[in-house]
Amino acid sequence: MSVSSLPPVGTTPLARREARLAWGLLAPTIISVALVVVLPLLAIFWISVKPIGLADLRPPQPLLKEALRGSGEDLRIEYRLRNSSQDKPIRDVVLTDTIPDSVTISGDLPDGCTVSGQTLRCVFEELEGGYNERIRISVSTTDKDAAEQALEASEPRVSGDADSILTNATFTFDNFIRVFDGEEFSQVLGVTLFYTVFGTIGALVVGLFAALLLNKSFKG
Repeated sequence: MSVSSLPPVGTTPLARREARLAWGLLAPTIISVALVVVLPLLAIFWISVKPIGLADLRPPQPLLKEALRGSGEDLRIEYRLRNSSQDKPIRDVVLTDTIPDSVTISGDLPDGCTVSGQTLRCVFEELEGGYNERIRISVSTTDKDAAEQALEASEPRVSGDADSILTNATFTFDNFIRVFDGEEFSQVLGVTLFYTVFGTIGALVVGLFAALLLNKSFKG
């Protein structure tokens, strides 16, 4: 009675274990390449199709400074509010501040500002690009130095919503057009191709020549 030996059909358990081991050993290399090479390339491509400059790397934000100005009947709190961007608007801007107990608001409030107790709140629907204004609130106090120290101890807060040019859905090919239309683009491209092609050919020729010399020396 003859017994025929046939090769196994499909993947054996040993082969599957070896495959899992191989992928496990390759995983750190694949992840490292993705982090070091692929992700920066994707980031470069993403930035290249965005209409941004160095000034747009940070999203627009409202900036605020507070100071006590004047004296006597002309005493006032001044809030200097400005938009950090020159062309991007900021929406739903809210300014809040706590007025010290030693300070009394003595005049009319600007449009959009209200006071509840000692809390001042000013609402602005939108700050256009380049916005830079002073909000003046007339006040009175019996001790200006103490009032100024109290104001410095209570920092005003400001918030607002603005689109980040890095994450919004605005794209452009102007950057590519600017590069391709450059006067030196064809020259730079020609030099790059020349060094790439002939550098590779030269390296192959040198490697082949070295291999032939080694082979000849071993035979000799």
